[in-house]
Amino acid sequence: MRIPKYYTQKLRILELISEAPAGSALPTERELAERFGTSRTTIRQAIGELVAEGRLRRTQGSGTFVAEPPVLHVRQLTSFSDDLQGLTVEGPTLGIERVPAEREVAAALGVSPGSAVHRIERVRHHAGEPLAHEIAFLPDELPGLAAELERRGSLYETLDEGYGVRISGAEDEIATALATPAQATVLGVEIGSPLLVVHRTAWEASGRAVEWTTSVFRGDRFRFRARSGERPDPRHER
Repeated sequence: MRIPKYYTQKLRILELISEAPAGSALPTERELAERFGTSRTTIRQAIGELVAEGRLRRTQGSGTFVAEPPVLHVRQLTSFSDDLQGLTVEGPTLGIERVPAEREVAAALGVSPGSAVHRIERVRHHAGEPLAHEIAFLPDELPGLAAELERRGSLYETLDEGYGVRISGAEDEIATALATPAQATVLGVEIGSPLLVVHRTAWEASGRAVEWTTSVFRGDRFRFRARSGERPDPRHER
């Protein structure tokens, strides 16, 4: 089987950056083409694939750099802030307001279109870098939600301890998208960069939906792993 030229150069670039710390500048396309004895077009294709995979990042006007390793996101029955405990995630609340439920929100929460719901918007950061933009909608019967959420930080902890609402189940729908101009500005990526979009509906024991959230994650900084059940240790089976 014939290996594409760009793929060979991709492997050579990977070897070149394997020991380089995150943030290190990559040589220019011309320098790489001369070093590897190939065309700039081939180098550009190899770099483009590494950028799409999150191994490299481009900064307009500055160049191409070794990217930070992606954050591994194990999706469990927790809110975003709980999922990433231990990673020093900062997430200032951009806004909490009561808004009329649009049709899609109303359907997800089981309320009438136009009825009042809470809308919470946040941008999540890690080490000063934006990772995700999330917008959550919750039922209206949560008085003083802004103060409670500001005090506790975690949405699910706020619901449980502040209002006695305990999440018993959730469903995530995961899709891919390309960054719009607005999303690119919020997340600090280029327009058209790959994104992961997660729609979550969560409910309490009665089956009543109590959260509908859309989270948009940077595709170059996240990997998702889903787990169902505990894997037994094969050493115990011997």
